[in-house]
This record gives sequence, structure tokens and C-alpha cells, in this order.
Amino acid sequence: MGTAYTPGLKVSPDAIVHKTRRLPVKGTVLVKVGDVVQPDTVVARAELPGDLETVRLAERMGMDADELQGSVKISVGQKVEKGQLLAEVKGFFGFFRTQVNAPSQGTVEYYAEVTGNLGIRKAPVPIEINAYVRGAVSEVLAGEGVIVAARGAFIQGIFGVGGERQGDILIACASPADVLTTDRIPQDCAGKVLVGGSLVGIDALNKAAERKAAAVVVGGILNQDLRAYLGYDLGVAITGDENVPLTLILTEGFGAIPMAERTFSLLRALQGRGASVNGATQIRAGAMRPEIIVPHAAVAQSSGLGPGSEGPPASGTAGLLAAGTPIRAIREPYFGQLGEVADLPPEPVRIGTGAVVRVLRMKLTDGRVVEVPRANVEIIER
Repeated sequence: MGTAYTPGLKVSPDAIVHKTRRLPVKGTVLVKVGDVVQPDTVVARAELPGDLETVRLAERMGMDADELQGSVKISVGQKVEKGQLLAEVKGFFGFFRTQVNAPSQGTVEYYAEVTGNLGIRKAPVPIEINAYVRGAVSEVLAGEGVIVAARGAFIQGIFGVGGERQGDILIACASPADVLTTDRIPQDCAGKVLVGGSLVGIDALNKAAERKAAAVVVGGILNQDLRAYLGYDLGVAITGDENVPLTLILTEGFGAIPMAERTFSLLRALQGRGASVNGATQIRAGAMRPEIIVPHAAVAQSSGLGPGSEGPPASGTAGLLAAGTPIRAIREPYFGQLGEVADLPPEPVRIGTGAVVRVLRMKLTDGRVVEVPRANVEIIER
């Protein structure tokens, strides 16, 4: 078998992207199909029930539960303020009163006469989800959220950390081979998506964070610098929820790797335009890539951006895998390394995990030829 097909990173100046914005619980959708939305437009809202706090009235008053009759001053369903009287017992001649006050604000959810316990449900916690990208609502998911369609430039990275952020693109390096050093971090980069070249170090990341940049997009990073940035070793299969001051997106992999010329040129052409970025990455099944979305200036209405519509194909969505095809490894032990297809053996091979899979022989940039499962590589653009 001399050829095969494999997915690759999408790098397109003109693609239609659909983003599902879904609440974690049932709620209210605030927009309708056809509405034009901005990244910060709240499209759906819900409320999570507040915590339930148990007040042990009988225990705190030093009484049996059946002795509390007439002492409880509130009823189920009543709203109470913090410090409000819940129960009171008067001693001899009206002296030596024993009182229990509400520890927090909320609503009385239950009173158990058998145990003398009372439950206060704290105020609900509001949850809102925004549109994330500038576009048009193409579908409403009743009680759950919406699908927002946007048409514009769409660029995927290979790995990222940090969640959703927005900002204008600012090119910080002159070429895709340049290292994003501290002296290349602009003084006025607050809220910007900084685009570097081949590498960013921890000092430059910290400087960008100090100056309030929204994100850094760069070819690669050294493992020790990523560890220093996060403060721990990243051992999970899904990223995006890290508590970091800015989102980091790697377009190529780990190490000093020049950003692909196509990617850098597209980002340079988009300088000054508003972008939505997300570092969330899932390496294993159901792969999810970090992304940069830059909608076109004119927002198309829903008639042309429905869930079934197609935009111009993004480069790298699927490509022909053959001898000489430039590829990148997307799983260990060669994660992020570049090379080309040396050979495509036709017969499945049993690998170290015990699985029998189709493999390819990959010639790395250092000249080594290694055998990797075909599912562990993707085509890259030159």
C-alpha cells in the first residue's frame, strides 16, 4: 500500500467554523437563529443550586428533637438572612435564653422533626456562557445553548494550555525562525495575541503575562519552560482549564521549531484583527486542537452558515500520505518531531501496546528512521 490518508492541522484563510456553546445544566437561551453575536455576547444563562447547609438545632440547643416544638421561629420555604433567629428557648423567668441564628443567607429547604436538623439552601450560582467568536447564531439548542457560525481565518495548533481568550493579533517577530525573547515583548501588549517565531522561553512568557497579553502563539517551547510556566508537570490528556495568566498555543511542537511559513504568513496578514483563541487540547481519541479564529470583517447571516453548510476547504483537513510527505508525530515517544514518510508498509504490525495497527516509517529531521502508527502522525503544510 503506497498511499493513505491522514488528518492534519487546519490552516485556512477562509473557513466556516461552528462552535457549540452549551450550558452544563438546563437554562435559558437568550438569542435566536440569525442573531449576530460578539465574543462577549451572553447567549445562554442558567443557575446552579446553591450549597445546602445543615443546622443541627437540637444539638446546638442541648435539647432532644421532640422538645423543640414551639421553639423554631421559621418555616420551610422562608427566606432567611445571615444572623436571623432560627430557634429560641427561654429559661426560668425569661432568663438564660438559648438561641440559634442563621449561619448564612438562603431559603429554608427542610426541617426534620425527628432529628431536629434544619437545612438552608444558599442562593443559586448564576452561570453564563458567551458566544466566544463573532458570528451568527445558526442553531438554538433548546434550554441548552446555541451553535455560533463564523466565517474567517481558522488556524489550529498542535498543543496549548489555557482557555478561551480574545484579542487583536500582534506580530512580535520578523520571521518564523525568530525566538520570542523578552526584548521582543511590546510594552503595550495588554489584551493582544502575540505571535512569535520558533520558540518562547519562560522569561518571555512571564514578561508577556506581566504586560497583560491575552495569548502567545509560537512554534515551540522547551519542556522545562512549559513546566516552569504551569508550576507542575502536565500529565493529563486534556488541557484548557489551567490557571495561567495567558493562553499559550504551539503550532509545531516541543523544542525550537520554526513556525510553518504558511501559518506565520497568514497570521502576519491578519495583524490588528480581532481573534478568538483557545488552548484546549486533547491528544487521544476525539482529538481537540488549540485554535485561532479570526472572523471576516463582515458577519454573514445564518442563511449561509447553517450546520450543514460548507466553506472553502481548510488546508490539512485530510491529505495524501505517501513517501516524501512532510509529517509531524502527534503522540509519544516522538511527539512534536518533524520528518517525512520514508515508507508505508502494507501489512499491519503488532506494536508495544499489543495492538495490531498499520504503521509507517518516518525519517526524522536528524536522519533517524523510526516506525510509528499511522494514527500517530499528521500531515504538515510546506
